Amino acid sequence: MMLPRTNIEHRLNKLRSKKFDASTWKDQVQEIFRRDQLHEERILENLDTVDNSDVNIFDFDQLETEKIYHLDQIKKICIDYRLRFLDAKYFKGKLPKSAISAIKDLEKKHETELKGFKIIAPSKLFKLENADDPLLFAPMGNDYFYLVHKWGNDLHPLRKIMMWSFKSFENLVCLTFLVSLLLTFMVPDGLFSKDNNASTFIMVFFFMFKSVAAVVIFYGFALGKNFNPAIWNSKYFNA
Repeated sequence: MMLPRTNIEHRLNKLRSKKFDASTWKDQVQEIFRRDQLHEERILENLDTVDNSDVNIFDFDQLETEKIYHLDQIKKICIDYRLRFLDAKYFKGKLPKSAISAIKDLEKKHETELKGFKIIAPSKLFKLENADDPLLFAPMGNDYFYLVHKWGNDLHPLRKIMMWSFKSFENLVCLTFLVSLLLTFMVPDGLFSKDNNASTFIMVFFFMFKSVAAVVIFYGFALGKNFNPAIWNSKYFNA
């Protein structure tokens, strides 16, 4: 006796009929999509709104310890790598679907509505008012923040070194000194004087130092640049 072959579609229909009314199944699915759309619209609205409460109610049993950061830690990273930590409303990059999904999952897990989102990213990714690796955070209160989602590419491995000179005035002067010294050593012998002695070297060095310093000052003032500690949480372009 031949056994009848199994029709998977019929099995699926039978399983669905046990849990749902077939006559209202379409309406139920439509309602699920409608609620999800409203949920997503509410999240996007919260991302584009500055909330000054600075507190989200989390279920601490559900939190992942490695995703909790203090403001001092965030500040140090932003200063070291010349990044900004600003409200999500200033972010001009495209927020990926994965970030929205991460917020949905977190809200469902903690049974709360997240607000006051902030993002760590380079200045070029923010819509700054005129006066490569975003991280989305939600405030927990007491200067603690919870990492909601990370996307994009990692920063250049040498970014911290490249931004070292922007950390302070002393660092900038030190870099100017080193560059001037290097340029002085590159000057061919006898270019400015037939005698290559210490006084000639010092004279050439001072000339190079003034020239490099002039370029640095012009670049800084012309483009409205400032040092990392002054801009890490500033919403102004020329802060």
